[in-house]
Amino acid sequence: MENKNNSGALFKNKEKKTDKHPDYSGNIIINDTKYFLSAWINESKNGLKYLGLSASEEQKKQEPETDSDLPF
Repeated sequence: MENKNNSGALFKNKEKKTDKHPDYSGNIIINDTKYFLSAWINESKNGLKYLGLSASEEQKKQEPETDSDLPF
């Protein structure tokens, strides 16, 4: 699935093994920068359920140097 700018998607994590693993994960693109999203289903002291979110910017993979990149 390809996201458009300022949109994203979360999918249920079928591989969740511990409470530290997110219940949902996916990505979002904001201002042409891609972020990974993680979401956990939490419950407040009042008993209200909500999603706790975490976002981290996607790291660009560095291309390995080739002989043509060397200055000599």
